[in-house]
This record gives sequence, C-alpha cells and structure tokens, in this order.
Amino acid sequence: MMDSQDKKYRFLLIPAFRLPADSRFAHTRNGLPKEQQLMNFGNVEPLLADVAWDLHEGALATYGDWAVENREEFCHAAAGRLPIVREACKSGKYNALVLLGGGEPGFFESREIARKYGIPVTSCAFSQMHIATMLGHKFSVIDIAESHNLYYQDLVVRHRFADRCASIRNLQYPHPRPGLTPPRSLHEEKQKALRGEPSPVVDRAVEEAIAAIEEDGAEVITFGCSGLFWLQPFVKKRLGEIGWEVPVLEGYSCAITLAKTFVDLGVDSSGLAFPGDHPKKWRRKKLF
Repeated sequence: MMDSQDKKYRFLLIPAFRLPADSRFAHTRNGLPKEQQLMNFGNVEPLLADVAWDLHEGALATYGDWAVENREEFCHAAAGRLPIVREACKSGKYNALVLLGGGEPGFFESREIARKYGIPVTSCAFSQMHIATMLGHKFSVIDIAESHNLYYQDLVVRHRFADRCASIRNLQYPHPRPGLTPPRSLHEEKQKALRGEPSPVVDRAVEEAIAAIEEDGAEVITFGCSGLFWLQPFVKKRLGEIGWEVPVLEGYSCAITLAKTFVDLGVDSSGLAFPGDHPKKWRRKKLF
C-alpha cells in the first residue's frame, strides 16, 4: 500500500514484466519489500521521498523465463502491461503512472488509456531522450545487445529524435537466455562494481561512452536497457575523472522526475495525439 494519501505525488511504478520465481535466467526479487524489489532503489530513493508510491509486480512473462530483449518479446510484454495500466487508472489511487524498463513496452498504448482519466504516464526511454535534448545537442545510448539495439532504434525514431541521437553503442552483453554460452549476469557485474571490484561491463561502458563523445559527437550519455541503469554513477564518475563534463542520465530518475513535472503542471497527454473514441473535435488532415 502507499505511504500516505496526503502526499502530492501518488505514483504507481509498473515493471515491464515479471519472471517466474524459479526462472533459470534471471535474479528475481519476487516477495521482497518494494524497496528491495525496485532495481537501483538507492539511486532514486531521494526522488521518491516525497512520493506515495506503489510498485506493481508486473505481468508474468508469457514468452519464457528470461528477460525481454527482442521485438517479439517486447510485444508480449506490452500486451501484459496494458490491463495493469487500465486497472490502475480506474482505481483512482494514482495521479501518475511510471512505466519501468528501458524498452518501455506499451508506452503509447498506456498513454491512450490513461488520457481518458487525466493521468500522465512516463517511461524511461521517452524521459531520457527529452531531458537529454534539453542538456545538449545530441545524445548517445549505451545498450546491451544487437537485438535490443534495433528495437531501441525504433524508439528513437518513434519519439522523433533521430536527428538528435548521435549513436547507439553496443556492449554486446545480452541477458541470459536459452542457447547463450557462456552464461553472463549483469547482476553479478553490478555486485562486483558495488564492492569496488573491477567490472568488465563498467570498463566497456566507459570505453563506449568516450567513443560516443569523441567519435559520434554525443554531448549527453543515456542508457538503453534498464539492466544497465546501475552503471550511471560509475560512468559519470569515470568520465568526470578524465575531464569529460557531460551529463549521464538513467531512465528511472528521468521518468520519476518527469512524472512530477506533469503533475505540477496539471497536464497529461494531448487529446489530439491520443484522441478518445468519440472526440468532440477532429482534424480533416494530418500532416507529417
């Protein structure tokens, strides 16, 4: 349950999916307190201090017991998340919804649902891209794997930032899944970094961030998959140590902050961008 109905911000955070407790391929947090279930809670805890927030467990993945990565899997995840969004809107408990997950499955559809209730919806890629383009002319994305890169490229185009995205830089460190050998775990790499031990993923992320700046013209660094969001403080620190004064963003912080902004402004999605079933006014022509 939420901390207090008296708080200005009443958010529901909705993961992109939920893996079964006996998943062979992922570290699961099912059944833990919400603070332990929310990835990288320490990074966003200050942002949630003034928020009455719930964390949904997410819809159970229907494609398998591994993390979403390609277009087919994201389609399954989107379909699973939409009923959760509709139920949350009908409940009247929340004044904003935050969709977790770097690939933001079902984001546009969720905005269509929520607009009928006057509830803003934010997500990670959308929020990072908009904030990044207010901080610099071009941004680059550090991402996990080839299939996810191409899916994320679709998001860049869909959000109309193709001319502001300098590059998508691929670490080629995919989520564990059937047929992937040897098995690797971003969770284990995160634990290494938190213990102060060397992490190849941190090193590679810093290397790609530097290349994005020096070779691609990036002025802001963002991350694609939420499985990499934990890298933000490490990449930011390493870039700063060598003299690159660039913002390094991650999706959860951006999405929560943008949700607060929408609540503060008293706005949600445009009825022209997301019309209802029976709009009072409509346009004869749509221009590109």
